[in-house]
Amino acid sequence: MPIKRLLCPQRLRRIPRQFSWIDQRLVREHYLERLSCEALALYLLLVTVADAQGLSYYSDRTVCRLLSLSGQALDEARSGLLCAGLIAYRAPLYQVLAFEYDPISTPSPSAPPKGAPEPIRTALARWQRQRDPTEGG
Repeated sequence: MPIKRLLCPQRLRRIPRQFSWIDQRLVREHYLERLSCEALALYLLLVTVADAQGLSYYSDRTVCRLLSLSGQALDEARSGLLCAGLIAYRAPLYQVLAFEYDPISTPSPSAPPKGAPEPIRTALARWQRQRDPTEGG
């Protein structure tokens, strides 16, 4: 395994004074593959602005403006996060929830549920093919 070295030591990340984080289980437990880009953008916004209890009060209008979403797209993104068990919501209060892993009810990444959003890697591969149809055909 190669040795990792800081590329820019003077810009080493430090925990900021405000409270905010993104749990690595978002990747490890395949949420990135199951959620739409809009749902992931909403999740990023919510974990960024939430307090230490995961709470934030952002109106639909503000969220739509910040994420450049329509009202319908916000509803769909929020529904995706609610179904995934990542947030609780009672207008206008959001709560980012702790991750819970239940191997019985958590869908396998190889078998996404019917009607699930397209995995991000599939969408990116399709986008790349559209940009350069001579590659990977």
